[in-house]
Amino acid sequence: MFNKIQQIAALLKNRVEKAKSLYRDFRLYDAGSYALNRLTPRRGYSVQHNVAYGLKARHRLDLYASEQKGENPLIVFVHGGAWSHGDKKDYRFVGESFAREGFDVAVINYHLAPQHIFPSSVDDLTLALNYLAQQKQRLKISAQKIVLMGHSAGAFNIMSALYNPKPYELICKTEIRAVIGLAGPYHFDYKGDPLCEDAFDQQVPFQQVMPFYFVESNTVRHYLFTAENDRIVHRSNAVDLDQMLKEKGNHSQILDVPKTGHLTVMGSVSTLFSRYFQTRKMIMDVLTELRQMD
Repeated sequence: MFNKIQQIAALLKNRVEKAKSLYRDFRLYDAGSYALNRLTPRRGYSVQHNVAYGLKARHRLDLYASEQKGENPLIVFVHGGAWSHGDKKDYRFVGESFAREGFDVAVINYHLAPQHIFPSSVDDLTLALNYLAQQKQRLKISAQKIVLMGHSAGAFNIMSALYNPKPYELICKTEIRAVIGLAGPYHFDYKGDPLCEDAFDQQVPFQQVMPFYFVESNTVRHYLFTAENDRIVHRSNAVDLDQMLKEKGNHSQILDVPKTGHLTVMGSVSTLFSRYFQTRKMIMDVLTELRQMD
């Protein structure tokens, strides 16, 4: 009995230390992204800030429009932060990185935990997607070739928009060409997890929430990026989802990004650091492949 108590205590201590480490990393990431965005080039694209896609305070997005002419594919990016942290303003480097390559990029905000729990963040994403589809002419964008991209909790959100216990009515569902998940948690038990327990109803089993359990057959291409040195989200999340997607006959591919951790796999998307990491090149290879297919 005593040994069992010791094991539980050790497990709890490990989880608490993990949470402290993540929150410390978040603070460093916030400072780094602030500096990064200050240095991000302003040429090659234009930005509409704080576009309201709904009525509530966090129903806002920033729209980065490429200066390249034509019907540019639309990337909808969802930030991470354990569903309780993060803001679109910290991701100008994402908008710049892909707008300069001929993509329009919508970076969205969503409501955060603990005040708002699952499925609030996914509700917000689907609201934003429907808004973009309905207002494409006014916003001067094309919503005919859509790529959903998310990091960490954002990767969970984009996957849950497609695979959810209560399927969403997405106006643009048939126009979603691909989902790109960066270090995404798709199949894990959040009960008692200090990183994200406040983002989910602890009385609801994870089997009734995780997108892994609600995969349906479709033509969407799935690209599951993992960070080689990720100590926050285990690679098994991508492996499990990849297996389930393939069992349903869907396209799925796991891409391991070397020399990156849970946060650096996101920061290395920036054009300022892309020469030192493979993240941006690997994503661009995927996007180029999607363009060639159309």
